[in-house]
Amino acid sequence: MPQDFPCPRQPTLSTQAGFGMILNELARSDAPITERIVTTSPDVTVSTNLGGWVNRRGLFAREELRDLFRAERIPSTFTWDFSAEGQHIELGIAEMNLFLLLSGLGLSHRLFGERLIPIGTLYDPFIARGLDALNYACYQDARFIIAATPSGVTLAPEGGAHQSIGTPLIGLSQPGLASYEPAFVDELSLILAHALDYVQRDGEAGGSVYLRLSTRSLEQPHRALTAELADSVVAGAYWLREPGPNCEVVVAYTGAVAPEAIEAVGRMAEDRRDVGLLAVTSADRLHAGWSAAQGARERGERGVQSHIEALLGRLPRHCGLVTVIDGHPATLGWLGSVHGHRTRALGVAHFGQTGTVADLYRHFGIDARGIVAAAQGLSPERPIRQLSLVAG
Repeated sequence: MPQDFPCPRQPTLSTQAGFGMILNELARSDAPITERIVTTSPDVTVSTNLGGWVNRRGLFAREELRDLFRAERIPSTFTWDFSAEGQHIELGIAEMNLFLLLSGLGLSHRLFGERLIPIGTLYDPFIARGLDALNYACYQDARFIIAATPSGVTLAPEGGAHQSIGTPLIGLSQPGLASYEPAFVDELSLILAHALDYVQRDGEAGGSVYLRLSTRSLEQPHRALTAELADSVVAGAYWLREPGPNCEVVVAYTGAVAPEAIEAVGRMAEDRRDVGLLAVTSADRLHAGWSAAQGARERGERGVQSHIEALLGRLPRHCGLVTVIDGHPATLGWLGSVHGHRTRALGVAHFGQTGTVADLYRHFGIDARGIVAAAQGLSPERPIRQLSLVAG
């Protein structure tokens, strides 16, 4: 691994763009792991931000092929030279082939005694096209990283064809696949560094990794990533705003809806004290840890506590939870079961609408106004001022 893992710093950035920048910096590195990375994509190499990596590392082919664009003097910002040294394998529109290839590459250490780190990119809604191959890849304990982007309804103008709803539940339920959905690029950098190590661990200590990313550019936080914060990001969640001792409402969000969650908590704080904001980077890791802790206690292992139990354990019993995700609401709806807090789960449960991101967030009730209304519904005796909210 590089001594200083890349972490792009820009005022606003999407996780998809950040992912491409990180791979571009890795491509420039002479760290041994970069020689083992093989990327692949069905048709969307450039639109999933692999262009920088391909420019530096080239495309794989058994025989050398010249860049047709350059040969025909067609202007292009990308270099499409094929050679046996290339580290990107270009596929047609064939997601099933993508997962078959990731499976084969991800078993190379067992089949040939040489470790490869396969990274595949595709549009998030099209994971379902290759589910059978994905399932068998995980069943065989193949090791790979999937970067699925864009997720949710962020390609709002294109309608339901490019909108994903149930993919977080796939990440939550698929054995052998650790699923993450960071909102900010510094989180993504920590998670990707962890993923490159995680796919190399033996047995149940490791596995494959699914990154659900977004094309939505968000204002990036200016903060120091302490060791404690880094551990919490990888474990699945951390407090973006610590709840106080008399907390009545906590908003827990995942991914690209971070701005709406932050705005809603700011509005609620005008009328309520001690409101908390929980940033969930992996519902999958939280749920897996919670299930494992419950099983350990049932076997008589006292004192075992999961990460999410520790985070929510400080909340008073009367506190309500509002969860929000640009995906199926069941992804985070289970959080109320951890300590028995009343919960309202917000998300996207149907598709087909076309409009701006703001339009669709408002339609599905996952904008700031919808989050505030959900919090109001948890405790109707305490009105929350909404007049200052800007529509959309």
